Amino acid sequence: MNPETIEWFNQAEYDLETAQVMFHSGRYIYTVFMVHLSLEKALKALIVERTRKTPPKSHNLVVLFKESNAQLPETEFKFLVRLSIAGVTTRYPEELSKAIEQYPKPVAQEYLEIAGGVLKCLKLQAE
Repeated sequence: MNPETIEWFNQAEYDLETAQVMFHSGRYIYTVFMVHLSLEKALKALIVERTRKTPPKSHNLVVLFKESNAQLPETEFKFLVRLSIAGVTTRYPEELSKAIEQYPKPVAQEYLEIAGGVLKCLKLQAE
């Protein structure tokens, strides 16, 4: 892996650890937000590794997935689609109480668990 790819993956792992901290502190919308950020950076790492170009300045996980030529099982791809939508809601909630209601502990825990597997899968594809 080239050094820039390694840096992107280091940040992705750090952000996933931050998501875990947010989860344990009860900040579930920020758990989801950090999960999104983690996988966004992992996809950008894969783009850098495969193209040797600066990744697009996009938060859209579906766009980044296509650009990276990543391979994921259908369930994980569908998760990326859901997470991409959640990224907007948690980044810019129109109403905080609704966002908190939409992403309770069980949802945040599910996102956190799935994201760990997706991150590992993306990292393996860069090796």
